[in-house]
Amino acid sequence: MSLTYVIPDLHGRCDLLDEALAEISARSRGQAGVIVTIGDYVDKGPDSKGVIDRLLPGAIGDFSLVALKGNHDAMMVEALRDRSKMAAWLDKGGDAALACYGGDPAAVPPSHIAWLDGLKLIHVDAHRLYVHAGVDPQVPLDRQSATTLLWKRYAKGYPDGFGKFHVVHGHDNFPDGPLLYEGRSNLDTLAWRTGRLTVGVFDDDKPGGPVDLLVIRGRPAAP
Repeated sequence: MSLTYVIPDLHGRCDLLDEALAEISARSRGQAGVIVTIGDYVDKGPDSKGVIDRLLPGAIGDFSLVALKGNHDAMMVEALRDRSKMAAWLDKGGDAALACYGGDPAAVPPSHIAWLDGLKLIHVDAHRLYVHAGVDPQVPLDRQSATTLLWKRYAKGYPDGFGKFHVVHGHDNFPDGPLLYEGRSNLDTLAWRTGRLTVGVFDDDKPGGPVDLLVIRGRPAAP
C-alpha cells in the first residue's frame, strides 16, 4: 500500500513537526512514501525558523516532500520584501516568527525567504487535490487565483470536492476537528495553540478521505 501523509498548519510548532515525522517513520516501517505539508509554517508559534530548517532540504528520510504555501508564508515574504507591509504581518502573528530570528528582519536568511516564496500553491495526485485553503469549484484548476488557494474559507458544512478530486486543506481552523466530508478534509485543528496536530493518512490507490489519522499531542500554548 502506497500512502500519502498530510501535515496541516504548523505555525512555528517545530516540536509537533518532529513528533509527527517520528510517528510517520514508525508507521511506514521503512516503506518510502510522500509527505505533503499544506502551508502556514510560520507565525504565532515559538519556532518558525526551526520548522523551515527542518523542511528546507526537500526530503525527509525515505519520504519525498511536497511543501505547499500558506497565506502566512506569503505574508512573511511580502513583509520582508516590502516594509510597508511589515506592521500588518506582525499584527497577524509575524511578531512570533520574527522573534525566532532575534527580532531583526535583516537576520532572516535569504534561503528561508526564497524557500517560502517558491513553494507550490497546489498539488494533485490520482485521487486528491491538496491546497492550503481551498479551490473554487466553478473555476478550472489552471485559472484558480492565488487569493483563492491561500485564503478561501468554505461555507460551514460544505461537503463537496473538486470534480473527481477529494480536496485536502487546512487554513480554517476547528480545534475539535478534523472536519471530514465526502468531498473534502479540513485537517487544521489549531495545533499551534491546542498542541494537537492531526496528520491525515491517505491511500494512494483509494479515492476519498483519509484511511487513518495520526494525532500528535503536545503542549498547548501558554494562555
